[in-house]
Amino acid sequence: MTSHSFKKDTVFLKFIKDNDIQFIDMNFTDMRGKWQHTAEHISAFDANKIKEGIFFDGSSIAGWKDINESDMILRPDLSKTCLDPFAAQKTIKVFCDVIEPATGKPYERDPRHIAKSAEAYLKSSGLGDVAYFGPEAEFFIFDDVKVHNSPNKIGFEIDSEESPENSGKDYATGNMGHRPKVKGGYFPESPIDSASDIRGEMVTVMQSMGVGVEKHHHEVAPSQNEIGIVYSTLTDAADNIQLYKHVVHNVANSYGKSATFLPKPVVGDNGSGMHCHQSIWKAGAPQFSGNAYAGLSETALYYIGGIIKHAKSLNALTNASTNSYKRLVPGYEAPVLLAYSARNRSASCRIPHASSPNAKRVEIRFPDATANPYLAFAAQLMAGLDGIENKIHPGDAMEADLYELGEDELSKIPTVAGSLREALECLKEDHDYLLKGDVFTKDTIDAYIKLKMQEVELYETTTHPIEYLMYYSC
Repeated sequence: MTSHSFKKDTVFLKFIKDNDIQFIDMNFTDMRGKWQHTAEHISAFDANKIKEGIFFDGSSIAGWKDINESDMILRPDLSKTCLDPFAAQKTIKVFCDVIEPATGKPYERDPRHIAKSAEAYLKSSGLGDVAYFGPEAEFFIFDDVKVHNSPNKIGFEIDSEESPENSGKDYATGNMGHRPKVKGGYFPESPIDSASDIRGEMVTVMQSMGVGVEKHHHEVAPSQNEIGIVYSTLTDAADNIQLYKHVVHNVANSYGKSATFLPKPVVGDNGSGMHCHQSIWKAGAPQFSGNAYAGLSETALYYIGGIIKHAKSLNALTNASTNSYKRLVPGYEAPVLLAYSARNRSASCRIPHASSPNAKRVEIRFPDATANPYLAFAAQLMAGLDGIENKIHPGDAMEADLYELGEDELSKIPTVAGSLREALECLKEDHDYLLKGDVFTKDTIDAYIKLKMQEVELYETTTHPIEYLMYYSC
């Protein structure tokens, strides 16, 4: 099994016939970033459905259509397909574009269309012809997850054999005692790293679906993991994150476990991010390589300046959950401070060591995987391009450990947003850079803010168990 790119409809139809494919799984992404699908049986699929697409109810997708204009079209993009290793019947997954039936044009709120539009804007700007993104998404694997959310019972309970809390627990096969300590899970060998085989299978399955993989390893927190996938062009990298999450969730499930990309599922330990390595190329040459700080070009510094300037509005798209801001606090290697540095992981923008000019890139460290990857990658590119176009210099680099600075020094360094509400309010005020080239439309931004504010209001009006501990006997 592998990924397939088809230039002709007839070749695709021949492939599904020759390989006894039973279902064509039509995949698309909603505004929250969740992968959606509907499966067409082979007996009902033909060249016309490739050309015209299929209708679906857009009013049932959060943040999209009203009931009175609900008809929308899913049109297969045959350049991005792969066989589904989790399906019982032979199934090929096809990434789809969302089309407005009245105009035949791409739907402006379709996240994948926004990503493609960002790539088109880069080319039209003359600043480059390709943007590469290399996302690093971290995740937790648990053995048991219980969630209670009713008027008289609110809370959660998670369990993992790797958890330090289980060091004295009785197991039918005995407690072997090998497990990471709090903040002690980075790179231990087996048996402390109990998820190595699961991650290995995730790697194999990802590769079978066409996602290039470089490595896998345990992360800092107990039960926390990372798989390193190969960088790609912006839209393709976002496609690959959707496949990455699909594989992680389903392989974990096949082992009787549960995987989550929640940024901060465990109190008192490191959270999960999605660091985004990124660079711009033009005419086959890297635009971020030069003679400035850490081997960067002025273009790269301006790109960083744009990211830092727009960081709080970017947070609404790169850190898209209320839980995101429980990770973005000092003390857990979280990139809270808006500064840049070579090698310094406490900065929100890191300049990784590069063995050649071609590898020169910037790493934006505050995003997490609750983000819609298409929107998050597109928005970062647009912020960076705004920095280049307006020559926004980020100031001097910070070489010190930022978390060891005194209060006076810290007060001079800007920070990321402190909550999803703050991030959305910043996006409401600072979004002109996203509107260039109609990459994002005002309608899309307004719809996104409205959708996310529903989550904020639900979160803010829900009684929290910690409030009982703090205030019940007051």
